[in-house]
Amino acid sequence: MSVLKADICVIGAGSGGLSVAAGAVQLGLSVVLIERGEMGGDCLNRGCVPSKSLLAMAKKGMTFHQAHQHVQQAITTIAPHDSVERFEKMGCTVVRQPARFIDRNTLECGDGQTIRARYIVIAAGSRPHIPDIKGLDADKVLTNETLFTLSEKPKHLAIIGGGPMGVEMAQAHTKMGCRVTLVTCGEILPRDDRDCVDSVRKALQADGVTIHENTVVYKAIFGKTPSLKTSAGIIEATHILVATGRTPNVDTLNLNAANIKYDGGGIIVNKRLQTNHSHIYALGDIIKDGPQFTHAAGYQAGIIIRNICFRLPAKTDYTSLPWVTYTSPELAHVGMTETEAERRFSRHKIRVLTKNIADNDRAVTEGIDNRMIKIVGKTNGTILGVSIVGDHAGEMLPLWILALQKTMTMKDIAGLILPYPTLSEIHKSVASEWYKDALFSDKTRFLVRWLQKLPSF
Repeated sequence: MSVLKADICVIGAGSGGLSVAAGAVQLGLSVVLIERGEMGGDCLNRGCVPSKSLLAMAKKGMTFHQAHQHVQQAITTIAPHDSVERFEKMGCTVVRQPARFIDRNTLECGDGQTIRARYIVIAAGSRPHIPDIKGLDADKVLTNETLFTLSEKPKHLAIIGGGPMGVEMAQAHTKMGCRVTLVTCGEILPRDDRDCVDSVRKALQADGVTIHENTVVYKAIFGKTPSLKTSAGIIEATHILVATGRTPNVDTLNLNAANIKYDGGGIIVNKRLQTNHSHIYALGDIIKDGPQFTHAAGYQAGIIIRNICFRLPAKTDYTSLPWVTYTSPELAHVGMTETEAERRFSRHKIRVLTKNIADNDRAVTEGIDNRMIKIVGKTNGTILGVSIVGDHAGEMLPLWILALQKTMTMKDIAGLILPYPTLSEIHKSVASEWYKDALFSDKTRFLVRWLQKLPSF
């Protein structure tokens, strides 16, 4: 049995693992990259790329078959960037086998190859979570792993789950002419601001999606016609999509052999993304209580590179971590919601300001209405969180991400000079309105009148 030695061994070639491997090898370290499945991981093959491609084509009015052709084309176009050939050309040794720990420094791959590394980075990702519902057969339902390979349009798609995946695919399929029913045990998009979610809910319903919130699914039945027995009644459908979250891929790695701490929620890490062994790191969907976004995995990869390559004690800080739900309208968010701010600070110390984007001149010229921006901050102007609902909301969010990263205040945003007419002017407008009451108060008017008595200069 041969032994392959390296500075870093990365398990998993999804977005996070690829970023660590690319950064480390280009900084001169020897890297072994292990991937048992498809290069690019979930994001490229079954997640962000296919889902957003499908959504984009649905919004353009493409047929089901046209949309799915575009999905495959998008994956094919991006795949070379994540390919074995590209990473081998960089200098990585790529092993296409499953890996399991033998001890804290050693891994065994499926072909008998043994790998020893000074540092090990676990980026093995996650898989669709199948909820414990009576009769629910994982082989008879769709998940993100099988949805994008459908050859025929579902006549009636029933979706279990009201998170981003559920609502995005609900809207995409209804726009492509499918009948869609969405069932969720709580409210849709539970992590987002309730006022903003209401705008998305109304848009989904206007598109024709039937939504059953706060509804329990008691049983799945797979007879001639698949159906769900729920607290809202029987839902018959031609296809059932399960979009109820993710399960970390911890079960095949033999983590116990390395005495790595984990549980059903994933691998336990500190803020430096180290496990209970300082030379073993984990990132992405496989870590416990971590944010499950592609951009979060990319950020985490940078933290690990700084720790390993530059010996800097870099730590994660998710204060300015954004997310976007790519429905029409989009819902973009960064920082705290109003509910989170109230929970952390007393109510009298925070202020909430909501402004309709339809008041913006560019929105008037474009015919945009029923869109909004909601700012949550401290009464002193400190920005705590921002939610935006509207077309291209995700593209409007970066200013507020930067503001949170740099601890800017509403005064900083109000002082910006922005081009006219643009949607971005809404940022300056809402920030200026934050100070409106104080600026035009009786005290300020008194001061202005008093200053007029002074000699001109």
